[in-house]
Amino acid sequence: MKLNSLGIFYGVGAYVIWGLLPVYWRWLERASAYEILANRGVWSLVVCLIFLTLQKQLRAALKLITNIKTFFTLALSSFLLTLNWGIYIWAVSVDRVVEASLGYYMTPLVVVCFGLLILKEKLDMTQKLSLTLAGIGVGILTVAFGQIPLVAFGLAFSWGCYSLVKKRLDAGSLQTLSIEMLFALPPSLIYMFYLMSTNQAQFGTDLGFSLSLMSAGLLTVIPLLMFNSAATSLPLTITGLLGYINPTIMFLVGFVLFHEPLTFTKIFGFVFIWIALILLGINMYRSGRASNQSKG
Repeated sequence: MKLNSLGIFYGVGAYVIWGLLPVYWRWLERASAYEILANRGVWSLVVCLIFLTLQKQLRAALKLITNIKTFFTLALSSFLLTLNWGIYIWAVSVDRVVEASLGYYMTPLVVVCFGLLILKEKLDMTQKLSLTLAGIGVGILTVAFGQIPLVAFGLAFSWGCYSLVKKRLDAGSLQTLSIEMLFALPPSLIYMFYLMSTNQAQFGTDLGFSLSLMSAGLLTVIPLLMFNSAATSLPLTITGLLGYINPTIMFLVGFVLFHEPLTFTKIFGFVFIWIALILLGINMYRSGRASNQSKG
């Protein structure tokens, strides 16, 4: 299977950024989880509008919502994206972080299964082995959790459905993301105004922290644009398998920077996932070389 090298770059880049974002969210912990979510919605749209204006795509983006089918598809993808964010932030706010992190390990499996079952995509032998090893690793982590991880399932299936919807959209990444953020704007603004009217908002208390909250827009849009580009140029199965980069980096950040405890069961499960990632990396490198040679 020959893969798009630029698509691989965008996919890896998106998941690396997402893996490092816990450092940024920890920096913003002065604000409530829901205030951060609202700021992400508002400032992400602002960033998208700036990019649309610079690239002269604003009219093309607005034209998308004149098509009824595209309008409802983007409304659905916006709902799924916001739902995914909301589940994660709610989980963090009620101290169910471990369960939420498990969701990031389940997500790639759900995405790959959607690609195989719904889009009828195929995997080569190395990719099948990677999927099997990753599945064993996730199974070990799930059993070790000790109960039905509803939050993890919610995160995995909301992102899996979002990935599937984005795969079926035939439009530019920036344009579709901008409309998604437009749909998310009203509830975000309403909540921000509520916080300000009740003197609960951290936004506006000082310039430095306010700028940090505004930066959430840029740190949201950049990886989403990269992911959307990868999703449209790579098979959904490959996009899903790349998803293990995100929780692997999150694990390293938690262990090295936040000194989170590391159990033998976690290590045992991670070993399977890491071997799967190494095999997938070798597979994509060979595929990328073959693709470049065929173009040359």
